[in-house]
Amino acid sequence: MKKYLCFIVMLFLAFTVGAQEYVDLGLPSGTQWKTENEGDVYYYGAALVEFGAAMPTYDQFVELKDGCRWEWTGNGYKVTGPNGNSINLPVTNGRDCEGNWLESLSNVGGYWTSTPLGIERGWMLSFTVNGANMGESERCFWRAVRLVKN
Repeated sequence: MKKYLCFIVMLFLAFTVGAQEYVDLGLPSGTQWKTENEGDVYYYGAALVEFGAAMPTYDQFVELKDGCRWEWTGNGYKVTGPNGNSINLPVTNGRDCEGNWLESLSNVGGYWTSTPLGIERGWMLSFTVNGANMGESERCFWRAVRLVKN
C-alpha cells in the first residue's frame, strides 16, 4: 500500500512540475521562457526579491517582442518564435500604488523586467490588442512576472 501511495504522489509531482516548463523559442540569445506566469501580480521590489535573476531583462523582452510573431487570442498573445515553438502571454490585472485593482484591463498586459529605471521606476513589457511595447512604470505598481532561463 505504501509503495502504491508513493507512486501516485511521485506521478502527481512529476505532472505538476512538468506543467511549469520552459520553452525554447529559437531566439538568438538562447533564452527560454516559462510557460506560465508566476502567481498573481507583484510590486517591483517583491518581484526582484522573490525571483531575482530568473526575471527577464529589458533586452530579453525586446528580443521577445522583436524576434517573435505576436498573434492576439482574445485573452492575450500567442508569441511564436523563429523555430515555431510558442508561449502564451495572457492579459493581466494590475494594482496601483495603493493596492487597488486597475480598471478596464480586459485587453491589457503588463510584465515586469528585472531592469530598473532610476530609483522609483522600472521597465516593463506592456501590450494591448494593438501590439506590445516596452514602457516604464512606478515600482509601487503591481505587474505580472514571467520567468526565463538561459
